[in-house]
Amino acid sequence: MRTTLAVAPMMDWTDRHCRFFHRQLTRRALLYTEMVVADAIIHGARERLLGFDDVEHPVALQLGGSDPQRLAEAAVIGEAFGYDEINLNVGCPSDRVQSGTFGACLMKTPALVAKCVAAMKAAVKIPVTVKCRLGVDDQDPETALDALADGVLAAGADALWVHARKAWLEGLSPKENRDIPPLDYARVYRLKARKPNEFIGINGGIQSLDEASEHLGHVDGAMLGRAAYHTPGVLTGIDTAFYGEPPTAFDYAALVDAMAAYAARHIEKGGRLGHVTRHMVGLFHGLPGARRYRQILSTDANKPGAGPEVLRAAFAAIDFAQAEAA
Repeated sequence: MRTTLAVAPMMDWTDRHCRFFHRQLTRRALLYTEMVVADAIIHGARERLLGFDDVEHPVALQLGGSDPQRLAEAAVIGEAFGYDEINLNVGCPSDRVQSGTFGACLMKTPALVAKCVAAMKAAVKIPVTVKCRLGVDDQDPETALDALADGVLAAGADALWVHARKAWLEGLSPKENRDIPPLDYARVYRLKARKPNEFIGINGGIQSLDEASEHLGHVDGAMLGRAAYHTPGVLTGIDTAFYGEPPTAFDYAALVDAMAAYAARHIEKGGRLGHVTRHMVGLFHGLPGARRYRQILSTDANKPGAGPEVLRAAFAAIDFAQAEAA
């Protein structure tokens, strides 16, 4: 069974600029898009919704929806764009997702989720996976998670990622749903023990690579979410710790060159520097010069006409001797 480290799909965060940046920090971790609604892909501006840089591979497209045939059609489009995996969102608790009858509320209809997986599996050659919660509202996580897992794995899902919290669709906001429901990693471990031949990954509250490693003693994959976004420097250790890459000092000069060139291309297409740099603010957390770095990226990078030179000025504020020693 393969071991996978991944950066979780996160709405409003893991856009193409974020993923390009994260890929500079780890060559091997699996990256995910934000959730994209199947109907939007079918009827909307596909390049804007699905376009990505080839350097992002391996990268998975996360879909939202509950209609098997529409999801299959969207999966075919995603495969044609070059994505390495299609993932179905059965975990997002937001109001707009519930109103569309997809996301976490699908935990209540495991048979429908299985039909969605089967339709996508029949339509594409790339892996089809599912990301879910332990359950929703008053569901018993023991029965709810088993029902969902049994259905989607029997339908051919190549992996099941479990956010180890319930989702409360009534009474908690999406933000509160990321913190208030208690984590229950042991429930995911029990699922893996019951499904030893299936890929089961875990997500939720993982703060470090050491914590990820501990989880991998019980499951097949670990997914970093907010820790990867707010302190992205954690990603620089993944390739050595989990994929056997030789340990080397991280090349920050190459990073700033890559991001400056990427930002220049984005600006030439009519974008703004802040679209790229907003994902980079937490990179040097705790290092000398980090405060000035954050100030530059939070203010100067968002001024009209800001260009790659602002990004270089931010990097120049960091004591890289300290960064390389960290």
